[in-house]
Amino acid sequence: MRITEIGEFGLIERFRKSIKTDSSVIKGSGDDCAVLAFDKDHYQLFTCDMIVEGQDFTRRDNLRLIGRKALAISLSDIAACGGIPRYAVVSLAMPSKTTVEAADNITKGMVSLAREYKVNIVGGDISKAAGLIIDVAMTGIVEKKNLVLRSGAKIGDIVFVSGDLGGSIRGKHLKFIPRVKEARYLVENFKINAMIDISDGLTQDLGHILESSKVGGVIYESLVPVSKEAKNLEDALCAGEDFELLFTVTRKEAKKIIKLKGAQFKPIGEIMDKRYGSKMIGKDGREKNLVPMGFRHF
Repeated sequence: MRITEIGEFGLIERFRKSIKTDSSVIKGSGDDCAVLAFDKDHYQLFTCDMIVEGQDFTRRDNLRLIGRKALAISLSDIAACGGIPRYAVVSLAMPSKTTVEAADNITKGMVSLAREYKVNIVGGDISKAAGLIIDVAMTGIVEKKNLVLRSGAKIGDIVFVSGDLGGSIRGKHLKFIPRVKEARYLVENFKINAMIDISDGLTQDLGHILESSKVGGVIYESLVPVSKEAKNLEDALCAGEDFELLFTVTRKEAKKIIKLKGAQFKPIGEIMDKRYGSKMIGKDGREKNLVPMGFRHF
């Protein structure tokens, strides 16, 4: 059997079943970050992300932006759990013909973003490869009271996104702003029940929240904030790499968020009983199944 037969998430599940952890692991595989014991009031967050030439970028792309993206993805994971990013190690694999100037530009993109978010790059590894590969592992910290996972959505919650969706391939995927500041504002001022960053597409990442929380959900086509760069609604629903926050709150909290002046947080749907499944109400009022679709490696 080949891995293409079980797919990316089937492969992850096989790995997950074979891994055993001790009591210091509060949350292991299956969320945006691992959550580890730290001190009386805090958890440590731990995540890693890899980007690969030909899959996540091309050599025609700006090398500084490639380096920036490598770090930004992990920042987005820390944000999705409500945390503050702290430390990172970077592994870089590249062809032997890569110029020193090119390597410097990749590094400059990472270092500049790390400085902006007060992240210390404390080490890493270098190797040779047929194409450029960058892997970032990052730690962060979050107050126990502010930790948010994918599994906390409740029936009746309102579903929000933090910005417009779709069209990321036209440049945003290299320049997106990790929503660390926005996530911290949310967890410090509201009770956020569940959250994830939209890396693989709205429908697929909403599906992760629904599955982890054992609930159903509905979104409304008329409320989905479609980016002007998106080709169409499907692009906004499935294309991925928007790295906006997708989160759920009670109706009471939702009313407060909606009233915020100049807020970018936009309600798009509601959490339902698990028996409802996952649906979208079209602009014509018709209901249809919302099949989780988005980027998958296999």
